[in-house]
Amino acid sequence: MDVIESSVHYLEIVTPDVESMCNLYTKSFGWNFQPESPELGNARVAKIQGGSLFGIRAPMSPTEKPIMRMYIRVSDLETSVQKVTQQGAKMLLERMEIPEHGIIAIYEIGGIEKGLWQVI
Repeated sequence: MDVIESSVHYLEIVTPDVESMCNLYTKSFGWNFQPESPELGNARVAKIQGGSLFGIRAPMSPTEKPIMRMYIRVSDLETSVQKVTQQGAKMLLERMEIPEHGIIAIYEIGGIEKGLWQVI
């Protein structure tokens, strides 16, 4: 099934206890997590009904705090970045290519981090 434009493409959880979090979602919802994906920060990723991806990973540095971050699928990252910044968003990561997955950007507005994801 194709993922719909402007839908949730990827939901990321950063936690120091990846195994417990994966077990929670596996036992509660039957999600099957793949082995660690190096290109996604060693996240363990499950594809859920509807085509969205759900990744759980450990912090990549001692200063990275636990967080849940949603990435919206977009067809044109640059245009979407312009739109969110025009609405007052502060860009935290302008653009980063993730080989074989796409291009992402991360922004903050209202104290909440969100992401944009262009699949290529």
